[in-house]
Amino acid sequence: MTRTWGGENWFGLGEEFDPQWFLSAEQKELQKELIALCHDVLRPNAIESDRNGTYPRQNVEALAKLGLLGALAPKKYGCRGENNVGIVMIAETIARYGCPSTALIYMMHMVALAGLVYRASSNAEIQKLLPRIDREALIGTASYTDPETGGHFWYPKTSGAKRVDGGWHVFKKAAWTTSSGYADWYVTQTTSPNFKGDYSDLSVFLFYKDEVKGSPGKWDAMGMHGNQSGPVEIDGVIPENRMVGPSGDGARSNDEAIDPLAMLMYAGSYNGLALGCIDVAKRHVTRKAHVQFGRRVADYPTTQDSFGRAVMEVEASRLAAYSLAKAIDDATENGSWEIYERDPGATPRAKFAHWCFQLKYLSTKAASELSDRMLQACGGRGYMRDLDLERLVRDSKAGWVMGPSNEVTSQLVGKWALFGADSIDWWNQRVDEPVLMNELGKLDDEGKQKIIDRLSAELRPKAAE
Repeated sequence: MTRTWGGENWFGLGEEFDPQWFLSAEQKELQKELIALCHDVLRPNAIESDRNGTYPRQNVEALAKLGLLGALAPKKYGCRGENNVGIVMIAETIARYGCPSTALIYMMHMVALAGLVYRASSNAEIQKLLPRIDREALIGTASYTDPETGGHFWYPKTSGAKRVDGGWHVFKKAAWTTSSGYADWYVTQTTSPNFKGDYSDLSVFLFYKDEVKGSPGKWDAMGMHGNQSGPVEIDGVIPENRMVGPSGDGARSNDEAIDPLAMLMYAGSYNGLALGCIDVAKRHVTRKAHVQFGRRVADYPTTQDSFGRAVMEVEASRLAAYSLAKAIDDATENGSWEIYERDPGATPRAKFAHWCFQLKYLSTKAASELSDRMLQACGGRGYMRDLDLERLVRDSKAGWVMGPSNEVTSQLVGKWALFGADSIDWWNQRVDEPVLMNELGKLDDEGKQKIIDRLSAELRPKAAE
């Protein structure tokens, strides 16, 4: 089957390079509709957003008309009830054919949505919001990062919450939040109201736009100009039903909802971006000829080698993403979120944790590296805006450093592989005694006494209690 683009044959990789066997007939039809939407709306707006830094609100509204803002929420809320395979396909299609900035906006929206649907059955406020998301084109975002902890976004040092009359007083500072100041609703995480120093004791809250101080229009970056990331500050009182799930549910929510969905969305978005680079570069090298040799750029063996390696690398990442999405679907009654109504403590998604983190690394690495390779294949023309590649090259770099950064991700997976899951000290609570004793051994008697005095001073107030 030949894929079309605005009534003409698609100029990029053919459909024979797409793992369509993962998709249902309904998902294939949705993919076709979404590609058409990308041609008519999303891609033209991507160019505009990149040049002017405008937030692509029209793209958000167009996705809502296809019922994609509430895609993973159950059908009983008037949503699509899409499974994980479908969510990966949607993210990949938006990034490849449409707008990478919109793909990241959609990614963080869906991550926030996963946090809501995970505990929707016990929260009337969430149940009221879900049917409105597509109907009113309400875009959400997840605000989880912390100014002091970098790529370790699950470690909210500068946050907190306390119970007050009528609800919760929540204070939160987030270093980076997509759609900052543009989102209609926010899901955020802080330490719990009864926090006593254990950073695994986290709680999740829902806020609306008038309750959040965002930073609209301040995003100034190398790429992804439309996603409008920026700091977020929260300091206010919200009703009791705005806590998502019970107090202390944050770590479980991370493991079961936020992280698995985020890593699948990373994979879909950045695999799609990598494919977009290959598509645009293919269009150029198959048309550009060197008349002195009577050959197109695509006719050179070096070009064919470069494209061959690029295709195989991104296809390996895609197969990993779709295979993992299918495995999670198989473990969750085809991606159902209603399983948590029957068993709130169920953890079928969390069991795939290290596989999910691998997806983040593979997809963002592929996008960053393959974009450079495609730029080199196109030569000087690749730097020109009208080829549409230089924008994708700039956009491709964001994923590597997004939390958890690829350095943090590879270290986590490596440590897990070497020492097991229990070796991952998510909240920096375990003492590395061999390192500690080695460092203490470097001190002379005076240095050791200073340490003893400092520790004794810390212990005295606790003893008095």
